Amino acid sequence: MVTLVPVHRQEDLNPFDIAQSQLDEAAAILQLEPAVHAYLREPVRELHVTLSIRMDDGSSRIFKGFRVQYNDSRGPTKGGIRFHPEETIDTVKALAAWMTWKCAVVDIPLGGGKGGVICNPKELSTNELERLSRAYIRQVGRIIGPEMDIPAPDVYTTPQIMAWMADEYSIIKGQNQFGVITGKPLPLGGSKGREDATARGGLYCVREAAKVLDFDTQGATMAIQGFGNAGQFAALLGPELLGTVTVAVSDSQGGIYNPDGLNAADVIAYKKQHGTVVGYPNAQPISNADLLELKVDILVPSALENVITSENAHCIKAKIVAELANGPTTPEADKILYENGVYVIPDFLCNAGGVTVSYFEMVQNAYGRYWSEKTVHERLNEKITNAFHAVHDRARNLQVHNRLGAYCVAVSRVAEAVQLRGWV
Repeated sequence: MVTLVPVHRQEDLNPFDIAQSQLDEAAAILQLEPAVHAYLREPVRELHVTLSIRMDDGSSRIFKGFRVQYNDSRGPTKGGIRFHPEETIDTVKALAAWMTWKCAVVDIPLGGGKGGVICNPKELSTNELERLSRAYIRQVGRIIGPEMDIPAPDVYTTPQIMAWMADEYSIIKGQNQFGVITGKPLPLGGSKGREDATARGGLYCVREAAKVLDFDTQGATMAIQGFGNAGQFAALLGPELLGTVTVAVSDSQGGIYNPDGLNAADVIAYKKQHGTVVGYPNAQPISNADLLELKVDILVPSALENVITSENAHCIKAKIVAELANGPTTPEADKILYENGVYVIPDFLCNAGGVTVSYFEMVQNAYGRYWSEKTVHERLNEKITNAFHAVHDRARNLQVHNRLGAYCVAVSRVAEAVQLRGWV
C-alpha cells in the first residue's frame, strides 16, 4: 500500500508573476476580451542598458539598468527610478504594471513606467552617484520626455538625483526640460507637498477606511515596517491627521518597539545619526518579522515586496493593513487576510499619493504657475478620497477583497482606453 504524503507547494514570489496573476483575476471578473487581456499582461516596451562609470579611484565599473513603459493608452508613462543592489527586470516590470493601475485607480491621465539600476548607492560617493545618474539618462533619454515618459524618485533615489537627471536631459536637448522629471527640488520646478505625499495619501486612505469600519483612530496603535521616506512621514503625520500612536518601527537592520509609543521625530533623528533605528533608547528590539505580527490597530508595510505571505498572513493581528510599499502582500496572503477580516488598503491605492502629487508637479511645470502647499493637500485629499470609495464600493459590490476591487476599477479604465484607441 502506498502512502500519499501531501506536498507543500512553494508560493511563487516572482513579482511580475504576481502582477500578472492579479490582473488575471480581475480580467476574469470583468470578462475582458482575450486579446485585450493578453495585451495588458505585458509591457508595451522595455529597455535594458549597460553603464560604464568612472569611479573616484580611477577604475571603471559596469552597471546594468532598465526602463519599462508598461502601458501608455491613458497618457505618458510615469514611474520612479530605483537604485538597488537586488534590482531585477521582473521587479521593474511588476512595478511598471502596478504604476499603470495606480494612475488609473486615482484617475489621472498617465500610464505606468518604472526604471532601475542594479547598484548599492550606500557604497558610492556623491560624485559616483552623479556620474551614474547622468549616464543612466544618457542611455534612456531617447525614450523619455514630458510627453512620453516622466521618471521620479523611488527606492534609494532622491530629489538631488532627480536634479542631476533633469539637468542631463536638458543638456541633451539643448534647453531646459525640467518637466521630464518629477520629485525635483523646489528651485528646479518641484511641487510643494511632494515630500510627504505618499504617506499623506496613505493616511487619507486609513482615515476613510476607519469611517467605513466605524473605527476611531484617536489613540489607535500603529506599527511601521520600513522606515524610509514613506515610513518616517507616516510616523510623523499619524498623530496630526489621525491621532495614532506609533509603537514600533523597523528598517533593514531590525526594529524597535515601545507599547507606550515612540517619538517619531526623535527616532528619525537617531536613524539619521546612526544609520538605523536599532539601538534607539527607551525601546526594546524587535525583528521585522515579529513587527508584522504585533497586535496593533494599523500595520503599515512600507519596505519592499513579499513581506506578508501565506507563511505569516494567519499571524497578522492588525485591523487595517495600509500598504505604503509596492507589492508587500502576496495573492495567497490576500485571501487569508480577507477571510480573517483584516481590511487591506492595497498598495496601488494606498501609496498613490506620490504619483498624484507628481502629476500635480507636471501640471505646474507645464504652465509655469505653482500652487501653495495647502492647495496641493486639498487636491490630493479629493483625489485619494474619491479613489478609496470607488475601490471600496466596487469590492463590496463584487464581494471580493479590496485589491481585486481596485484592479477591477483600474483595469476597466485602461482596457477601455486601449479599445477606444483601436489598439486591440
